[in-house]
Amino acid sequence: MARQWRIGTRDSQLAIWQASWVKDLLTQHGTGTALVPIKSEGDIDLVTPLYEMGVQGIFTKALDIALLKGEIDIAVHSMKDVPTQLAKGLVQVAVLPRAGYEDVLVLNHTLPENSCDERIGHEEGLTALQHSLVIATSSVRRRAQWLHRFPQHQLESLRGNVNSRLQKVYNSQWNGAIFAKAGLERIGILPQNAVTLEWMLPAPAQGAVVVVAREDNEELVKILRQLNDDAAALCTRIERDFLRTLLGGCTTPISALAQVKDGYLSFTGQLMSLDGREKIEVKRWLPVATAIHTGIEAAEEVLKKGGASIIEQIKTLG
Repeated sequence: MARQWRIGTRDSQLAIWQASWVKDLLTQHGTGTALVPIKSEGDIDLVTPLYEMGVQGIFTKALDIALLKGEIDIAVHSMKDVPTQLAKGLVQVAVLPRAGYEDVLVLNHTLPENSCDERIGHEEGLTALQHSLVIATSSVRRRAQWLHRFPQHQLESLRGNVNSRLQKVYNSQWNGAIFAKAGLERIGILPQNAVTLEWMLPAPAQGAVVVVAREDNEELVKILRQLNDDAAALCTRIERDFLRTLLGGCTTPISALAQVKDGYLSFTGQLMSLDGREKIEVKRWLPVATAIHTGIEAAEEVLKKGGASIIEQIKTLG
């Protein structure tokens, strides 16, 4: 009987969709697999805001432990949830083709007169929206970028899987809430009224799915490497290098986006203060062949431009 490799996944609808994608790809390569749902700490505590929990890998730790114990063979993660330093004994083996990296604002259609509209997603429409709104998110990155543009707005915490978060928006008096577009699209629940936030820079590796295994499982590592998308792997590596060099975690508003087109790589990296008042941004455009250290070099520039002071202030508050 052919061996079945065990794929560990969080038990949310989105996580299972991502793990099923890996399962289907492996099936196409003639490899048998079975899904093993595992509940993470981040799925159990749905009350405490993520930035207050202050734990890297809160959505991945349970799967890491199961991998190291041999209870599963493969772990599938939303890459932006994965710490930049994997646990000893584990290795990143594949990054799947990346979906949309954008953030979207889901409007609360249950409000009789919602003063928030699609103009808020566009640079040119920002000056027309000076009135106060209530927007929900538990991401410090999204909070900082939002407050940078709309300091008069009120930000509320929002936790849970994408399905429960959507329902919380509609059961609230909030004007809207911010979500990663890829997650909503993947499970077919992106509302028609969702507004793409063209001006919002994403979290490093947002929209990417990563596959992890034990480094000593050479047979499986060889199989899984067939799933790797080179462009997605390069771009997410550069973005995560930027994050790691800034020593950023879930309590630091760090954003980064790398994209490959026609042999060139474009990169934008950003660090903000928690209140959104301070922003340091760097940009790069260079040949892909010389781009491998872009994330590190850009982060070092941010630190020299005052980023070190911002990070120290955030650590003091924490």
